[in-house]
Amino acid sequence: MKPTYDPNFPTVDDLRTRAKKRIPRFAFEYLDGGCNEDVNLHRNTADIRNVQLIPHYLSEHTGSDMSTRLFGHVYDAPFGIAPVGLQGLMWPKTPEILAQAAFEHNIPFCLSTVSTSSIETVAEITEGQAWFQLYHPAENRLRDDLLKRAEAAGCPVLVVVCDVPTFGYRPRDIRNGLAMPPKMTLRNIMQILTKPNWAMQTLLAGQPNFETLKPYMPKGLNLKELGQFMSDTFAGRVNDERIAPIRDMWKGKLVLKGLASEADTERAIKLGVDGVIVSNHGGRQLDAGESSIKPLTRIAAKYGHQLTVMMDSGMRSGPDIARTLASGAEFTFMGRSFMYGTAALGSRGGNHTIAILKAQLQQIMEQICCETVADFPNHLIRESQQPPSVGSTVD
Repeated sequence: MKPTYDPNFPTVDDLRTRAKKRIPRFAFEYLDGGCNEDVNLHRNTADIRNVQLIPHYLSEHTGSDMSTRLFGHVYDAPFGIAPVGLQGLMWPKTPEILAQAAFEHNIPFCLSTVSTSSIETVAEITEGQAWFQLYHPAENRLRDDLLKRAEAAGCPVLVVVCDVPTFGYRPRDIRNGLAMPPKMTLRNIMQILTKPNWAMQTLLAGQPNFETLKPYMPKGLNLKELGQFMSDTFAGRVNDERIAPIRDMWKGKLVLKGLASEADTERAIKLGVDGVIVSNHGGRQLDAGESSIKPLTRIAAKYGHQLTVMMDSGMRSGPDIARTLASGAEFTFMGRSFMYGTAALGSRGGNHTIAILKAQLQQIMEQICCETVADFPNHLIRESQQPPSVGSTVD
């Protein structure tokens, strides 16, 4: 699909600015914030942008192709749409909008267990090409049923979340009543009244719900009861004993998301998974941890020949994607960037965001004379190659 975008919003930062104006503050802060003091939220992007690339201007260059083979499928670009919970809270029908855009642009869309569209709806939109992200249920019966539904829907890849053993401590969500159990405050209601377009679109679309989980939820739950249901339903913490039976049951590709160490990657390899997504949940779980790009470089270098190593967290542009691929990732995923797109532009947001990222990444590839995605590491300036900073001495 030829990338076309609205020139009024040529960057993800432009989309973020418009999104902030278009949706209630509690919804924007749920999307935009990290945990605790937001240290790792900002470190994610800052560390990515410390990565530098070198151009090869005098080499023979016949053109750049960003298509990427991943798990047997050739995608049009080396990035996909990461799973995000409560997507319809930020803008109505967001998972459907993004799934459709991903399908049209031939990139992967991954649906979260706790998003606001069902496995079956997204599978129909994507003709069975969407991935499914599993939050591990406390009961094996529910786990097994979700896996059967994902298999029946044709999902080629199952992504198991590993980095939510506890809910992150998110001060904004606590103040806004979006912690568990959630509550609607007078302040939230006043914020909704200041965003009439969002309120009208939400009214037309219907109150956002956990659509995939609806068959398992008692009818008529109030917000407090909903919070208790979510707390009782999901175990959060995963380990070898919980992943091994999933590997046995799931016949498609299996990916673990949220790993951030060599030790966990070694365990993943022993469990027979097909890939890992190095991630710190977008800085929403552990403020005292590393940025995602740091463990990515080590994991890719040590284990990239044994399984597929991917990354999310912190990328906001085509150059960020290029830096991450050069650092060893075979594929990348972004969540907030696409959510800013739908919050800013509604039904146009998915196509627009994919288009600007494709255009930015294509420009980077042409500029540095990088012909394929696999060639990005050859353009990485490693730390030993970087010039000394001003005022430093060299022995």
